[in-house]
Amino acid sequence: MIWKRIFIGLIIVLAVIQFFRPTRNQAATPSDNDINRKYTVPENVSAILQRSCYDCHSNTTVYPWYANVQPVAWWLDSHIRNGKKKLNFSEFLGYPLKRQDHKLEELIEMIDEREMPLKSYLLIHRTAKLSADQVKLLKDWANGLRTDIQAEMQQEIQAGI
Repeated sequence: MIWKRIFIGLIIVLAVIQFFRPTRNQAATPSDNDINRKYTVPENVSAILQRSCYDCHSNTTVYPWYANVQPVAWWLDSHIRNGKKKLNFSEFLGYPLKRQDHKLEELIEMIDEREMPLKSYLLIHRTAKLSADQVKLLKDWANGLRTDIQAEMQQEIQAGI
């Protein structure tokens, strides 16, 4: 009898929490601080970033069906918020140049060591897995962008900004 009450209580709790949903991470328009507003992101690099990074590292998450079920939606929301704290391509230009450079350095390190995309993300999003060629392409792009950012930092130092 007690197991029946526990089961019914659990069903009620699961039903009630369905009404408490986190705000979706889906910006209506691109941010003024989006990385694409200032820096060149080639189409092939952009495609990789969108497929493998943007769900957690931008303001444009594409949600799977199970994001409509609690408590999974809360877990996803927490994961996305944490990812955006670490790096947000939609707010990249809002970072100081030194931080932009550091974020790209971290991006290179994380993909080189295969820490990103996360293994838990790859379980569901198999197309997000990066091939060796894609890793090289992203690293080359990020290193080139770092060179541009470092040159801009030098110009600021020389101009006394």
